[in-house]
Amino acid sequence: MRKVEIERKTNETDIQLALDLDGSGRWQIETGIGFFDHMLSHVAVHSLFDIHLKAAGDLHIDPHHTVEDCALVLGQGLDKALGERRGIVRSGSAYMPMDESLAFVAVDLSGRPFSVIQVDWHGPSIGSLPTSLVEHFFQSLSVTGRLNLHARVLYGRDDHHQAEALFKALGRALEAATRLDDRRGKAVPSTKGTLM
Repeated sequence: MRKVEIERKTNETDIQLALDLDGSGRWQIETGIGFFDHMLSHVAVHSLFDIHLKAAGDLHIDPHHTVEDCALVLGQGLDKALGERRGIVRSGSAYMPMDESLAFVAVDLSGRPFSVIQVDWHGPSIGSLPTSLVEHFFQSLSVTGRLNLHARVLYGRDDHHQAEALFKALGRALEAATRLDDRRGKAVPSTKGTLM
């Protein structure tokens, strides 16, 4: 069972997560940041993960802590649900268009966190989400998820469309990488024999 429940409580945020990697894309997401909720719902739908996430954060200050901690909790959940990462495909990538925008995301569930994010934003925020926090979300997810993550918007004019293409591509790439491969059985997909 690749399911986990995680709680994280700090002086800045209080987050509960229920994650099922073998779900059907059901989601219930409440972070207090409408556009962020919208983006995370795309991750759920396109990864086929069931994601139930509730976050209460210090939004009276700004959205930074809430976005960062949600990414940390989601990454932690992914890492825990994958366990020793036996039998998984391990890597995945996806191109995703959204109207005039095109995004690409590649992930490797290698156990080694690293991220490279390339996006040219046209404004400082989308709704109440600062565009700078999109990159920070991807970076934080890669750290606690222990994955190599490359994300790029190849082109686009509308920031909403660019972000939506990115998060959909993230979901598709994660769906491919976390998929179980019957041919691999219980083997770890690494010449080292471990992804720890």
